[in-house]
Amino acid sequence: MQAWRVHRNGEPGEVMRLEDTERPVPGEGQVALRVRAANINFPDALLCRGQYQVRPPLPFTPGLEICGETEDGRRVIAAPALPYGGLAEYVVADAAGLLSAPESLDDAEAAALHIGYQTGWFALHRRAHLQPGETLLVHAAAGGVGSAAVQLGKAAGATVIGVVGGQDKARVARELGCDVVVDRRTDDLVAAVKEATGGRGADVVYDPVGGDAFAKSAKCVAFEGRIVLVGFASGVIPSPPLSHALVKNYSLLGLHWGLYRTKDPAAVAGCHQELTALADRGAIKPLISERVPLKGAADAVQRVADGTTTGRVVVLPEGVTR
Repeated sequence: MQAWRVHRNGEPGEVMRLEDTERPVPGEGQVALRVRAANINFPDALLCRGQYQVRPPLPFTPGLEICGETEDGRRVIAAPALPYGGLAEYVVADAAGLLSAPESLDDAEAAALHIGYQTGWFALHRRAHLQPGETLLVHAAAGGVGSAAVQLGKAAGATVIGVVGGQDKARVARELGCDVVVDRRTDDLVAAVKEATGGRGADVVYDPVGGDAFAKSAKCVAFEGRIVLVGFASGVIPSPPLSHALVKNYSLLGLHWGLYRTKDPAAVAGCHQELTALADRGAIKPLISERVPLKGAADAVQRVADGTTTGRVVVLPEGVTR
C-alpha cells in the first residue's frame, strides 16, 4: 500500500514522504480498515514537528481521524492507532472505538465529524454548560476546530461572535452563521465584543489559539463567564494572572478531549449520538474546503500548519471526490 511516512521531525512539507510499505497488521482488539477519507488536523503538523503530546516512534504516518471501511463493508469513523496514521490506504484501529458514519454525511464530511466536533461538544456542553441565549466567542472561527464550535453554538441557541484573520476568512465565518464577525487584523476585538453584547462581554469563550487571543478574551469575558482552553495554535501558552480571574469572577476551563476516550468512553459514544442527530437534521455539517488526493497530503498538512486554510482539508486516498 501507499502511505505518507515521517523519518525525522520537522516541517510537514519537508519531512513527509509518500512510500510503498506493508499494510499494518491488527493487534489484539484491533481491526483493519480501508481508508475512504482522512481529515487533516493541526496536531498532524505537531506530530511531524515532534511537538505533540503523543510522540510515536519514527518512522510514523500522520493522520488522526478517518472515515474507513471494515472488511464486511461497514462505513465507520475511527482514530487510527499510531504509528499507522490515516494518511495511507489502510490503517488499524481499536475495535471498541469505532463509530458509525452518519448516512447524512459523505466520506469526507464523516471523517471530519470526529475530533473537532467532539472537542467542541465537550467544551461547550460538558465544560462550559453553554445555555440558549448566551453569547459565545469563537477564536479561529473559519478554521476546522472553530467552524465546528460555531455550528455547535448556533445549534445550542447561542449568539456567536467569530474571530478570524482576514477578509476571506471573515466571509467564511459569516456563511457558517456567525452573528458577528471580528477581523483580528483590522478590528479592536475587545471593543467589538463589548459593543455586540451591550458592554456585558462574552458568556463563553472557545479558545484553540492561546497567546494574544487569550489575553484579549480575558478583557471581554462576562461576569461569571467561562473561557475554555482547547489548544495553543499560536504556539504561545498563556500564563494568566489568576488574580484577574478572581477579580472579574470568571472561570478558566481546560479541555483535553482525548482523556475522555480512556476515562469515560461511554461519554464519547453518547456525544457521537448527539452529533449524528444534529447532522441528520442538518444543524451541523463539516465545512470541507478541499478534497485532495493522497499524493497532495504533505502540501495540505503544511498549509493547515501555516494557517492558510479554512474549514477542513480532507485527503481521499483514491483521489475520488466523495
